[in-house]
Amino acid sequence: MSKQTYKICICFRRRFKLTVAEPPAEIKSLFNKYSENEIMTVDHLHRFLIEVQGERTATKEEAEAIIESLEVLKHLNIFHRKTLNLEAFFKYLLSDSNTPLLNKVNQDMTAPLSHYFVYTGHNSYLTGNQLSSDCSDVPIIKALQRGVRVIELDLWPNSSKDDIDVVHGRTLTTPVELIRCLKSIKEHAFEASEYPVIITLEDHLTPDLRAKVAQMVTQIYGDVLHVPAGSECLSEFPSPESLKGKIVISSKPPKEYLESKNLKEKDEDSEKGKDSSNTNSWGNEVSDLKTKFEDLDKIEPEDGDHAEEEDIDDAESKLPQSSATEFGSLIAIHAGKRMGGISEWLKIDPDKVRRISLNEQKLEKAMITHSTELLRFTQKNLLRVFPRATRFDSSNYNPLIGWMYGAQMVAFNMQGHGRSLWLMQGLFRANGGCGYVKKPDILLKVGPSNEVFDPRAKLPVKTTLKVKVYMGEGWYLDFSHTHFDAYSPPDFYVRVGIAGVPADSLMKNTRSIEDDWTPTWNEEFEFPLTVPELAQLRIEVHEYDMSEKDDFGGQTCLPLLELRNGIRTVPLYDQMGEKYNNVKLLMRFEFV
Repeated sequence: MSKQTYKICICFRRRFKLTVAEPPAEIKSLFNKYSENEIMTVDHLHRFLIEVQGERTATKEEAEAIIESLEVLKHLNIFHRKTLNLEAFFKYLLSDSNTPLLNKVNQDMTAPLSHYFVYTGHNSYLTGNQLSSDCSDVPIIKALQRGVRVIELDLWPNSSKDDIDVVHGRTLTTPVELIRCLKSIKEHAFEASEYPVIITLEDHLTPDLRAKVAQMVTQIYGDVLHVPAGSECLSEFPSPESLKGKIVISSKPPKEYLESKNLKEKDEDSEKGKDSSNTNSWGNEVSDLKTKFEDLDKIEPEDGDHAEEEDIDDAESKLPQSSATEFGSLIAIHAGKRMGGISEWLKIDPDKVRRISLNEQKLEKAMITHSTELLRFTQKNLLRVFPRATRFDSSNYNPLIGWMYGAQMVAFNMQGHGRSLWLMQGLFRANGGCGYVKKPDILLKVGPSNEVFDPRAKLPVKTTLKVKVYMGEGWYLDFSHTHFDAYSPPDFYVRVGIAGVPADSLMKNTRSIEDDWTPTWNEEFEFPLTVPELAQLRIEVHEYDMSEKDDFGGQTCLPLLELRNGIRTVPLYDQMGEKYNNVKLLMRFEFV
């Protein structure tokens, strides 16, 4: 189809030429530079990969494989299949194989678990909002297939205290739903990644029901379950590499069932009146961290916020030894806060490692009142951060706040959507999408004066990222021709920016290209970076609408720690994080 027709006022029709994607002028110039007589040989392409794409270790065999993989050459004779013309070269640049990230595990996986960010879900069993949605194994399966490595299950006694509810308030009379969830985890745990799945059990059970769960877990998982060698806590966590193909349990050590309703209500009362909306504004959804820090400076230090989880050392003494041993022996990652406030929670035991959980507000307070202790704690121990109680709509918070202080398990409502979730999905596209991303050295090292990284410090620029947006295509294949505008083709523009520490975060826009399904912008931007290790490149496409809200046309986040130099095809995703079939941008990245 070479033209598209749009109706106006019933009686009139407008016709627009449907343009075909053509190589931008710079691409043509590069082809001429790396070819002879309009033919690019294997040697030419090999030189292009090294000099332009920054692939220093590329071989001639790899260049030849690229040429042979292009369908556009299949109709040519055998001799010409070993070369590229301009059309074939352009097809290669726009192909799915020319990605901006490496599609394989490329980081050291032998360090302790505390040295990694881990893809973590919150209330993993809910199908929608936090109040009225169903409990199901379906969202758990979807999360695992996306590469999520930490699944949360809340366990409560039912109203008669004689059986288990997967979540407080459900009307289950048998543990059927729990069994289904546990079996689904085993079945789908390693579809997206071979690295360990951690199940965090929020345990509110009686001793008898806890023993029942221990029996279920043991029978369902068998040899796949990682059972710690001894009953004592570890002095260092095992590595993801050593736990390949294993399911790991993390929970509080066993203790007598304690009614926690009053404490939970106290937390929820303190949350009332706070906005949980998930806006579309960049400034609200991925907040300006400078403003966030200024607001937090006004917070008074806590005066002994009592622990939601009791001290690990005292917990087992409250249960009969047989019951405590039965469930406790399955717990590989011990969870629990010490009695007292933040200072006590963040105390480091040189002989024992543990996991603690903070909601997003307590984390923000700790950033101001105990920032150094917070980062030191996460160098050896695990910190899980979870959404505040009033996010009834399953919205999420800015994950960068947790990552900047070393929090490994920034737990998200995966059934939600919005820019915060896009950042979460973006980080875990790194390292081959295996669900574990090595924390940068700045979060793990201690300086000569015993100092640690401070995200609020003013640091010199380490590098500058140059980003050039050439063009985009694929919308006319993935959308109806009136999806964006009923009367004409879309007017696309691109938003490009950095999400990172406060000094690095900003956004810039290209101009709008009117009435074009294959827009060409040819615009370049520069982003000075002080902490590139924690930064992501944010890319959004919108369709300009003069009278209404601009339409959404795709998004992606790319972690800078793995962003590849050169001209790359950037696939775009919808608002829920699902990849479009055809929509993509052609861009160039260069660190200077």
